[in-house]
Amino acid sequence: MQWLYFALMGLIAVLLGTFGSVFNTYSGLYLANDNDLLLSMPIPVNAIMAARLLSVYLMGLMYSAVVMLPAVIVYWIVIPVGVGAVLSSLLLVLLISVFVLTLSCALGWVVAKVSLKLKNKSFITVFISLLFFGAYYFVYFKAQTAIRTLVENAALYGEKIIGSAYPVYLFGKAGTGDPAAVAIVSAVVLALFALMWLLLSRSFLKITTATGKTERKAYKAAKAKQGSAASALLGKEFKRFTASPNYMLNCGLGIIMMPIFGAVLLWKGQTIFAALDGVFGAGDNFVTVLLCSALCVLISMNDMTAPSVSLEGKSLWLLQSLPVRPWQVLRAKLSVQLILTVAPAVICILCACIAYSFTAAQLAAIILIPLLFVVLSTLLGLFLGLKMPNLTWTNEITPIKQSVSVLLALFGGMIYAALLTIGYLMFGHALSFVLYMGCFAALSLILSAVLYLWLKKKGTAVFAAL
Repeated sequence: MQWLYFALMGLIAVLLGTFGSVFNTYSGLYLANDNDLLLSMPIPVNAIMAARLLSVYLMGLMYSAVVMLPAVIVYWIVIPVGVGAVLSSLLLVLLISVFVLTLSCALGWVVAKVSLKLKNKSFITVFISLLFFGAYYFVYFKAQTAIRTLVENAALYGEKIIGSAYPVYLFGKAGTGDPAAVAIVSAVVLALFALMWLLLSRSFLKITTATGKTERKAYKAAKAKQGSAASALLGKEFKRFTASPNYMLNCGLGIIMMPIFGAVLLWKGQTIFAALDGVFGAGDNFVTVLLCSALCVLISMNDMTAPSVSLEGKSLWLLQSLPVRPWQVLRAKLSVQLILTVAPAVICILCACIAYSFTAAQLAAIILIPLLFVVLSTLLGLFLGLKMPNLTWTNEITPIKQSVSVLLALFGGMIYAALLTIGYLMFGHALSFVLYMGCFAALSLILSAVLYLWLKKKGTAVFAAL
């Protein structure tokens, strides 16, 4: 049943590779910031496409190789293989990466065509992406049982696959070194890639230069209300956040995850807390510490301030030229994360309070520690964004997903949560719960004050000099 092994691992690699790269295909291929510049130069469109597709291919290869390379190495160790089987299994890794590229581009092309006719594309993209995330994790949690059932009845399922899904059989057979299967699978994958290239070459220029569907509206005279500079800057930051699906998904996932976590606490919280009380003792405060740590991890998923300065890019001079103080600009960036994080954090805390009976000291900790961390993480993200800006990007994915400031801001929350739990295990009983949590809250408050003063004094000078 070697072919079934390669078919199973290969399909998982295709699923993971496509899932991992399809979200970057549309923005990286069609919405790159320098498309207009490149198209205005004497560069063939095919050369621009090849450069764009290379990044998509490498992303898909990274995800699919995470599955296939270990699978191939285990196959070599367990099964005595010859040179032909070694070469065919490596060829299967490459064929899967090309097939993943084809699927990613096909889905990206569909998204590009559909998005030109949609309104509120950002929210639709976020909604579809969240559905994909939910489906992925549902399959992930069900995969263990499904694989076990498949292995226990490998011969039976193998016969059904050969009878009703023969291409899957050939796909797996190619990994074992079967010459006919290798030839057929290679020909099909390359033919699909050629077809995808042909479709892209005919539609790439049209989609990248399209402006989308515009709605004509009759002009109606109305009185304009004067607003403050602060409200205008805050509105600008909110529009920037809601206009980018990548920004919302990668830097605002906590907005969705915190209410979901709160709902889980209402549904299964009593069972979870009872189990933890059984392990650590009902009189112990460890449940409260763990809950505070979990909330801090969820809060750290909101890191809008970390890439906010870099996302200004080459348009930063517009903010610098406005008749507003640099601190007003920075304060607007801080306000967006605070507003979008405090509300879901409060909802999550209320759900926790309903699901578990806290003492007065525990209730103070469960409210104070997460809310202080909201302020600390917001200030830290903007501090990192000012210290490590990237204003020369050509794709917004770069400052959002590939910047050091975002990395440090995200993992900073995890480190904070880990220190809270580990510190309590080491020193909590010696200091008492109230004293330990009070010291941690005081430390968070001091760090927040230091960052706030730096941003208001030196941070504004750094922003003005960028």
